[in-house]
Amino acid sequence: MLFRVPLLTDADRRVLGEIDDLRRQLRHQVRPQHRWADGLRKFLTADAVAASNSIEGFRVSTVDVVDLMGGERDVDVSDEDREETLAYQRMMSFVQSQHDVPDFAYDKGLFNGMHWMLQGHRHSRRKPAGQWRRGPVYVTDARDSHVAAYTGPDHELVPGLMHELVEWLNEPNPADHALVRAAIAHLNLVSIHPWADGNGRMSRSLQTLMIAREGVLAPEFSSIEAWLGRPGNTWEYYRQLGALGSIYSPEHDASAWLRFNLTAYHQQAQMVRFRVDRAARLWTSLVDFAKERALDERTVSAMFEAVSNGRVRRASYEQAEGLSLQQAQRDLRDLVAARILRSVGRTRARYYEPGELFPERAQEIADRPVALMDPYASE
Repeated sequence: MLFRVPLLTDADRRVLGEIDDLRRQLRHQVRPQHRWADGLRKFLTADAVAASNSIEGFRVSTVDVVDLMGGERDVDVSDEDREETLAYQRMMSFVQSQHDVPDFAYDKGLFNGMHWMLQGHRHSRRKPAGQWRRGPVYVTDARDSHVAAYTGPDHELVPGLMHELVEWLNEPNPADHALVRAAIAHLNLVSIHPWADGNGRMSRSLQTLMIAREGVLAPEFSSIEAWLGRPGNTWEYYRQLGALGSIYSPEHDASAWLRFNLTAYHQQAQMVRFRVDRAARLWTSLVDFAKERALDERTVSAMFEAVSNGRVRRASYEQAEGLSLQQAQRDLRDLVAARILRSVGRTRARYYEPGELFPERAQEIADRPVALMDPYASE
């Protein structure tokens, strides 16, 4: 038995309609020809990886994840955090690559293959990667590790429950909205807890995969993992799961869980819309600045990354603009000499951040925060 899709209230349907409108608008705003789009996609992927890992206690900043994804070696993170970041990034890349596969299907091999990508570097007899668990599994209380906040179903039930979940995933009810099904799939997988470790990230990745497969938005704009990773939202995430029982209880009504996810979809769409709008305005502002200062237009991408992400590295600028090592070094050296950028660190660990003469207008655009609306507040 699995958690069922709950009946939607009028408020749920209204919020879903608003989410659909937001996502359709975003689809038209983000086009490949926009110079800033690739950088934003990379940042949003890094933000999702950083947030989902942070829920599990692996804390690497989004900008450090950007650097690790770009192949930088001199990033100030622990070996463990580096491994976990790169493993999750590889699995996220796989999830994103499946968004348009024509003969796609869910099966045991897909799930266990994804789990190996995530946990293969931790594979052991006690906690095998890429296969169902062989014993009990517990989620301990954050306040006391000796208290089980949740106990998964008996391991002997896992193959049957996963078979049921795979069948449900492959035979969607046309009446169910794709975002609703993705939220319930997340709940079912995390509740079955089929692996010895990595269940939370696998469940969030399944949700991301299902949203990406819907095809409305590019995969990088589809995940709510960054939203879930914010401290207050993470607390509420665990509270919502805890409210559904300390043992596997699929007979419980999942309406509150669904409402929580619809709020996440809505507010994440608001945030992405804000980031898209900000990126477009920031790029335009920096193009104008480059013209005023007679700078080569290609330097806009270096300034853009420095102010939007907090820093830029030579390698990422070189790759973004298709430059030689010498060209990239010369451009960055000139920006530093003009005090537009500031160099931090030495040799391979060096990066560049906005300097004292960085354009104020661009900095103001980058610094402006967004106010997120609670979609259910008008009830």
